[in-house]
Amino acid sequence: MNVLIRGICGKMGTNIYELLSGDGDAKVVCGVDVVKKELPVPVYTDFNEVKEEVDVIIDFSSPDALETVLLFAEARKCGIVLGTTGYSEADLKRIEMAARRIPVFKTANLSIGVNLMQTLVRQAAQFLGDQFDVEIIEKHHNLKKDAPSGTALMLAKSVNEGRDNALKEVYGRQGMVGAREKNELGMHAVRGGTIVGEHEVLFCGEDEIITISHSARSKRVFAAGAVKAAKWLYGKPAGKYDMSDLLT
Repeated sequence: MNVLIRGICGKMGTNIYELLSGDGDAKVVCGVDVVKKELPVPVYTDFNEVKEEVDVIIDFSSPDALETVLLFAEARKCGIVLGTTGYSEADLKRIEMAARRIPVFKTANLSIGVNLMQTLVRQAAQFLGDQFDVEIIEKHHNLKKDAPSGTALMLAKSVNEGRDNALKEVYGRQGMVGAREKNELGMHAVRGGTIVGEHEVLFCGEDEIITISHSARSKRVFAAGAVKAAKWLYGKPAGKYDMSDLLT
């Protein structure tokens, strides 16, 4: 399987490249990045320059130039793994359109642990009901641009599914906001230092608190998930896939 890494010179791209360097089933044939550096494989600044045969693209860079990478994937009939967050509504619609033509694997978090957490918070929300207030706290490094994180939004969706979509998301609180309403789902973002990614879902009841949390200690956990997703996606028909498909 031939892999193209978009953002190959960044931290995530480097981790993915290193993981695939000794892989017997897949190999990196090239990368595309706005900043070039010397690597054993070609690195291009423009998708129009890519000459290599590509089976799967792993895109772990940014939502910028989404249209360009999707047009390339559609033209080459190759799959694409999207591990980026911060997409606009227009971006999400474009991804849905692309999934009618090519296999698209999209997730806000490629960690197996986080995807297990999704299931756990959904079950907890359903079991505990409206007797417990739910708050989500996410922490990331000081370079992260979007807030709340895509993973926090993903967890909020799971909580809401457990509560029959009765909750409304409230992003931070400031000033005289009044007493907390029962149907609030609090969302809070922390940015600082080099925090890789931490997520907590608090179920706060009468005299007790249940916390379900996940902490990523390095970016390699996401890189490993991206590699696993790319291998799984290879050869799949057109469609939109996520971690629930991979894990079933």
